[in-house]
Amino acid sequence: MSESEQLVTCRRADGIACVVINRPTRLNALNRAVIAALKATFEDLAADDSVRGVILAGAGDKAFVAGADIGEMADMTPDQARTFAREGQALGRLFDGIGRPVVAAVNGFALGGGCELAMACHLRVASPDARFGQPEVQLGLIPGFGGTQRLARLVGETRALEMILGGGMVDAETALSWGLVNRIARERPVVEEAEDLLRGILDKGPLAVRVAIEAVRTGLQMPLEDGLEFEAALFGVIFSTEDVREGIAAFLEKRPPGSPVADRADSCRCAGGSCSSSRPCSWCSAYSTRG
Repeated sequence: MSESEQLVTCRRADGIACVVINRPTRLNALNRAVIAALKATFEDLAADDSVRGVILAGAGDKAFVAGADIGEMADMTPDQARTFAREGQALGRLFDGIGRPVVAAVNGFALGGGCELAMACHLRVASPDARFGQPEVQLGLIPGFGGTQRLARLVGETRALEMILGGGMVDAETALSWGLVNRIARERPVVEEAEDLLRGILDKGPLAVRVAIEAVRTGLQMPLEDGLEFEAALFGVIFSTEDVREGIAAFLEKRPPGSPVADRADSCRCAGGSCSSSRPCSWCSAYSTRG
């Protein structure tokens, strides 16, 4: 299959994978085949230690993802619709839990499932003409890929309800002021802006980045006191790594840090909390605090 026929393409260079949803003639609309291709791609990236960050984009200049494929949804039964929603939600959890920063590069429309996929990424960069929306109510539906949950967490309940109940779109400037996006690519292509944002993260300690993501995303699901305890546990765990020793030494010696390598002597390669090693690593040990 040629690249032009692939539903999802992935190119890796210098520690960054650029994943592109490749249905530009359908405004990159999501169907089951696209969801399955994205799932397979991100599972492959999760197993690739050379990949330290991911950019997610849509092919063409009109849309990131303009929503779910309505034609495919038209004949769904209630049970099939529930399964479809769960597949979309699982994909968002995969983005969120991959253990590396994922940046959505949003050009044009990010509507319905497209807005939901963008929100599942850790960070979002928008083109000046980007438009975000959850228009499902116009079809008598509600968001099903996580929109009712993630949007309220990002922009607050009242703004989320305005977008979901009104079914309208917000422009890039509004999205920026609401905290829905991190940057607007005003002077260069959105993928280049996303890469610049990602490069600014990847020159930091890789394990610190991973642990910080986990501290925030897991802590949001906890009461404050439990979240603080989880943070303290991870703070202690990370002190067992070479990253910290090198980072502190470099600061005290007023020199650039070297190439920190996380302490992974037990070869555990879990994504956090699901250790398959015969001897759980220090990362997994922190999860015991969640019990």
